[in-house]
Amino acid sequence: MLDLPKGSLSGQAHVLIIIATIATALIIFRLVRARQLRSKYALLWAVVGVTLLALAAFPGVLNTVSDWLDVSYSPTIFLLLAVGFLFLIVIHFSWELSRLENRTRTLAEEIALLKAQLELDGHAGSTSMTGNID
Repeated sequence: MLDLPKGSLSGQAHVLIIIATIATALIIFRLVRARQLRSKYALLWAVVGVTLLALAAFPGVLNTVSDWLDVSYSPTIFLLLAVGFLFLIVIHFSWELSRLENRTRTLAEEIALLKAQLELDGHAGSTSMTGNID
């Protein structure tokens, strides 16, 4: 059995990561093709997938980065990057949600005004018609 450095992943774990990354890429491709995922988000997840694939293909990169940053357990760097990335995603989605809520409220107000205008026009038209008949 190979003696791995402390905190390193086994070869089987790297193969599992590569398979999971490829499967995820295929799912993202299908979602984009079915127009269920916008291309800007697909690009974001493609970058994440390529990064994970690179980390799985070159296991020494994470160890090198942890040595540079003087971190004794290299998966900690990966966890820190993952949490930071997810934090940025949550902020971005919160911004998108707020923007869409404002747009939805504006559209609802515009529809209400248009309905009110139609009712006024319809009511004014019916009274003028009945006035002409008498």
